[in-house]
Amino acid sequence: MKKLTLIVLLFAAAGLAGELWSCTTFLMSGKYTPDGKPILYKHRDTGTLDNALVFFTDGKYQFIGMVDSKESWKQEVWGGFNSAGFAIMNSAAYNNNGGDTTKFADQEGVVMRLALASCATLADFEKMLDKMPKPLGVDANFGVIDAQGGAAYYETGNFTYKKIDANDLALAPYGLLIRTNHSFTGTVDEGGGYIRFAAASEALNMALAQKKLDPRYLMNIISRNLKHSLTGVNLREDLPASAAGTTFRNFEDFIPRTSSASVIMVVGSAKGEDPDNAMMWTLTGFPLTAVAVPVWVSAGRDLPQVVSMKENMHAPLCDAAMTLKHQLFPITRGSGGKYMNVALLLNREQTGIMQKLAPVEDEIFSKTTEMMTSLTGNAKTRKEKVIEHYAWLDSYIIQKYNELFGIEIN
Repeated sequence: MKKLTLIVLLFAAAGLAGELWSCTTFLMSGKYTPDGKPILYKHRDTGTLDNALVFFTDGKYQFIGMVDSKESWKQEVWGGFNSAGFAIMNSAAYNNNGGDTTKFADQEGVVMRLALASCATLADFEKMLDKMPKPLGVDANFGVIDAQGGAAYYETGNFTYKKIDANDLALAPYGLLIRTNHSFTGTVDEGGGYIRFAAASEALNMALAQKKLDPRYLMNIISRNLKHSLTGVNLREDLPASAAGTTFRNFEDFIPRTSSASVIMVVGSAKGEDPDNAMMWTLTGFPLTAVAVPVWVSAGRDLPQVVSMKENMHAPLCDAAMTLKHQLFPITRGSGGKYMNVALLLNREQTGIMQKLAPVEDEIFSKTTEMMTSLTGNAKTRKEKVIEHYAWLDSYIIQKYNELFGIEIN
């Protein structure tokens, strides 16, 4: 009986891990993007659904990081970029430490915080990994870009890592690399995320073929991707008539999941360009109910208030997105949490949550593009323009969530 109980618990733990650490990531070399800027993207799944942005100043480089809304934010960062134009993210791999019985684990956030504080280039990151005490306590795909044209994944276990270079034509003919929850150099057919990998691959390869690589489009085809690559189910098709009805659909193994907590998309600086031009788009909160917000390290510590960590360690926009998410998943008993009321998300009357937020986000991207084209002059003038834009973003987002959903963001 004890043996059977242990087996059940192990399978339960494996299933829980697969749900909570199911990130979908990609990076793209600047050699293949229209403006020469590399892209680093992380759709984050985690057991801590409250996320926030923090501006850090305690390292060699200043940096902005996505963190959990709990005390560990001081030691762990789950993706971000720094003043040198260096950016890093991760996805759990689950197949880099085959046969390893090391108990030391879950140090990915610690590694990324250290890298953002101290690294300017991919070479710096490699030196850091080489010098760190072993075992590292990780089983991860670390994605990294820098301001020197570098873009690569580091498939990393406790004792070794393997570099997968996005500038290597043999490995990435179009500069694109995708990772979910398995490493390509790890144990074959172990790890997870294969269904999400297929969905991301289909979407991103089509985007490459069509040369549609702008941040708005990429965010929608990944973090709002509602097509299941295995079953072919597409929740954007055959929509319910209106939000008034109740139409539940199983919501497992899509790229967005009930465990999805945030998104970061770093648009780096082109090779030879000022690293201050690097910026990051974020979805701070459930991706189907949050709107994108841009940030720049070069603008300093005064981030948009809606995505910044408050005294309670929460970000207001994340809280608002969670309020709307609860409406989409109203059943809490049994397996009810696996089912989403699609009618509240999308419907033929165009009154779903995503449909109401789409024009809001369109305006954010439009105004941000307009602002970015005006970023000329000295560093002080540029910073003032960004800070002014942050003020507009806060005001606009607060206003729209109140108008559309009656949610007070504060």
